Amino acid sequence: MKHRATLLLALLAIPACQALAQLSQVGLGWAKNAVNAPVFRKNSVVSFNGTQYTAYYDSTAHLVVAKRKYPSNHWEVRQTKFTGKVSDAHNSISIMVDGDGYLHVAWDHHNNQLRYCKSLSPNSLDMSELSPMVGTQENDVTYPEFFKLPSGDLLFMYRYGISGNGNLIINKYSIKEKTWKRLHDVLIDGEGERNAYWQACVDARGTIHISWVWRETWDVSTNHDLCYAKSTDGGLTWQNSKGAAYKLPITAATAEYVSRIPQKSELINQTSMCADSKGNAYIASYWKPKGEQVPQYHLVYYCSDSARWITKQASNRQTAFSLSGGGTKKIPISRPQLLLKENKGKPTTIYLVYRDAERNSKVSLNISNDARYSKWETFDLTDFSVNSWEPSYDTELWKQASTLSLFVQNMGQGDGEHLESLPAQPVYILSLPAKLKAKSKGSFTTK
Repeated sequence: MKHRATLLLALLAIPACQALAQLSQVGLGWAKNAVNAPVFRKNSVVSFNGTQYTAYYDSTAHLVVAKRKYPSNHWEVRQTKFTGKVSDAHNSISIMVDGDGYLHVAWDHHNNQLRYCKSLSPNSLDMSELSPMVGTQENDVTYPEFFKLPSGDLLFMYRYGISGNGNLIINKYSIKEKTWKRLHDVLIDGEGERNAYWQACVDARGTIHISWVWRETWDVSTNHDLCYAKSTDGGLTWQNSKGAAYKLPITAATAEYVSRIPQKSELINQTSMCADSKGNAYIASYWKPKGEQVPQYHLVYYCSDSARWITKQASNRQTAFSLSGGGTKKIPISRPQLLLKENKGKPTTIYLVYRDAERNSKVSLNISNDARYSKWETFDLTDFSVNSWEPSYDTELWKQASTLSLFVQNMGQGDGEHLESLPAQPVYILSLPAKLKAKSKGSFTTK
């Protein structure tokens, strides 16, 4: 059956025939687990100079790269010679295009050797051979993520070490020198006792924001607390939200705690964050509020006017679940993606993208433009289930045009890295603009 985007969302002041959300099929992707769509793909889809790129594993576990002239539905699709261990849902693909137009790709990582290449020329899908970045501490890589700086240079973050005992490493790529260098061997140090599971973003001014939870062991139930750091000089030095300098590496004793959350709170790791034009950071996650049994999405944000962190509930879920154990979990909700849109003279609009079994596992969106972020409206962006999918989006297109482009695919996920019997499923890019008229699927007010 041909899927479609729910035709509820439309641009203001554009003729209706041009205003519908676009669902563009790229190809068929591996679907027996969620390796093509964990939330920590940075990125799954990315734009540069009017060309949009994406990547995924196909049914034979080959790395596929593709591009189109946005918003054309014609994709140029290239199956590379590279493959990945798709049976492990950690081993996702991350891509980014640098300021000169070269496509960078890292894939197939879960405590193993770095697998990285880049295109042979700008705007090309022809990829180089495997290559190192800096050549050290590249034998135990997990969670590779690219971030683009305003200069066109790139950052590359990854965990070195294992769950419960790992450190955050940062490399930087220079488009002038076309080489990588190490910024920090250990930015956030678990001191052999724990590790940080982070999310990060780069704002319009080039400030790098990182937030993280600590995990004490391999067991997800030992996630706790939410911490924060930022860098205003390209990642060389780091400070807390008040501007006080960190002595590096950051440890559990020196970190700024923006929300205290105990272990066994169903707190998830690796979610998303963004920042406004003032440099205020916004973080999305989910956990179980104190004294309650149902995990809820939460928005944690820094208010520079009052110089404090504020936590607001961003969902009104009714179904309890519990997180424990290791490996990729089969969870009834996805980790959230968070975006914001500033409105002159009005409160900033918050967008929370997610999937929830309570909504039949469709691609869903919660929106709040209330000054206190207490009033929310809910929308479904697809009329079909995406099963165990998690959201990731084109960060660069959002920055350039406030257009949301999501990587969307129906996919399975057995608990603890087990596979489900699901044949290859269509890979879509779902695009819709930020200024939306919509018929709400519901509304709620939170504490």
